[in-house]
Amino acid sequence: MTLAPDHLVPTRRSSDLSKHSAEVFAEAEEHPVTVTRRDGESLVLMSQREADARAELLHIASTLISITLEDGPLSERMASRYPWMYALSDQDRDECARGLIDAARASFSTQQPHLAIARLTSWRETATAIAAGLGSQPVEWLDADDDTAGGAVVERP
Repeated sequence: MTLAPDHLVPTRRSSDLSKHSAEVFAEAEEHPVTVTRRDGESLVLMSQREADARAELLHIASTLISITLEDGPLSERMASRYPWMYALSDQDRDECARGLIDAARASFSTQQPHLAIARLTSWRETATAIAAGLGSQPVEWLDADDDTAGGAVVERP
């Protein structure tokens, strides 16, 4: 195995696919692998999960680029593309918008799509929970000396 100098992606020869296919496939499940061929252009072998994550990151990128072409506050521009953001408070919407931009920048610069996808998913799930009414009721914290919890004690953070 060699590393391609421009992307530091592990490289295998096409003959490795026939001689050591299990090893190459196991490696491709962990990270993309460039497969070089004598008779054609190199190919990249990766898991479907990796391909899906890259496609999702490109979708996020296209949305963020579109948002930059609009006028108005960032959080409002983003909420117009991600309507679930309207379930968040104004302050949370601002924090969400900034967090999504930061996570996307980190994903693009490190080639780690999961950073932006996880942040987007986390905020969307939070907005969904708020829209469903979760979090609108006050939390009743149990103290360590309160034994009404039947043995299970949840302490205040």
